[in-house]
Amino acid sequence: MRKQAGFTMVEFMIAMVVTLVVLSAAVAAFMDTAKSNQRISASADMNDNLRTALNLVRQDIVVAGEGIPTGGISIPSGPGISINRPGPNALTFPQPFLPALTLGTAVGPKVAIPTTTAAIPAANSPTDEITLTYADNTLGLDLAPVNLPAGPGVPTPCAGSIKADTSSLTFDAAAGCLNLAAATFTLNPGDLILLSNINGTAIQTVTSVVGQVVNFAKNSAIDKFGLNQTGASSGTLKQIQNKVPGSSPAAYDGTYPPTTATRIWMVSYYLDNLTDPTHIRLVRQINFNQAQPVAEIIEALTFRYNFVDHIVPPTVYSNSATIPAGLNENDIRAVNLFVGARASSAVGASNSYLRDNMQTQISVRSLNYYNKYK
Repeated sequence: MRKQAGFTMVEFMIAMVVTLVVLSAAVAAFMDTAKSNQRISASADMNDNLRTALNLVRQDIVVAGEGIPTGGISIPSGPGISINRPGPNALTFPQPFLPALTLGTAVGPKVAIPTTTAAIPAANSPTDEITLTYADNTLGLDLAPVNLPAGPGVPTPCAGSIKADTSSLTFDAAAGCLNLAAATFTLNPGDLILLSNINGTAIQTVTSVVGQVVNFAKNSAIDKFGLNQTGASSGTLKQIQNKVPGSSPAAYDGTYPPTTATRIWMVSYYLDNLTDPTHIRLVRQINFNQAQPVAEIIEALTFRYNFVDHIVPPTVYSNSATIPAGLNENDIRAVNLFVGARASSAVGASNSYLRDNMQTQISVRSLNYYNKYK
């Protein structure tokens, strides 16, 4: 019979060892590539969220103060009066006016910062918030006064009115005035309306709209700010009524000089660590409406401010966390924003989280005009 040729056991074992070595190298290379791809994807995701966060916050800071009176909007103030501020910590506005930019240093939620996939550690230092106020110039509410009597130089009088008890205002639907039914926009409960005339400004919360009538009900659950009141000694809609001549203390006759209305946006940014504690989110909240997430995996949010006083030559207070003595929010000239992000999951042999951050400086409009050449 013909002799059968084949591999010896030694040759077979050598071939197996060589094959295993090659396979091990291939698997290791594949794992390294997969981990590198995971790190690259995580880094790209963080950068996308960081850039989104910076861009959105920057856009709102740039327009802060648009359509806002110099020095801010008067809000109800006096003994026992507090006006609520949007955000997760039930804060109130500390000043008797609503500025274009309200600080929120260390009043945001305390965010836990995990280093591995182990249990989330205890919360660290609190983060910051910011609240920005500006006019919605897309509506045209202020194209004509609510109430404009006929007279010389008045081509289009408007017979709108504001109730003496400040509970509502009624727009005139005549041509040249404001017909809410024909408008391309809608006013909604929870919107803020700024009312301005020669006597000052006041801001109200819309609680309902019926036809041409916009209601400002008092003690309403919709008015979460607490703006719709007349009992405060200053800052209410009552204080922009006409005064009774010679009255002391001042008494108001229930009528209003020509008054314009403007819708106001109040926008707050802060971190949400309640919806999903393992994935912190940056949220944007308009008034007291439901906050909307705008960037994921954000774990750090810090605002610092550059102030300038009115002394010539001026003194600049850079990167301040609080308001310097003698100044206020209207003296802010720039906002320094720092945002930090963490990968959504741990990567690498150390099973740790990748991190990245971005920071920028944003110039704001002059919120408190003064003549530096005087």
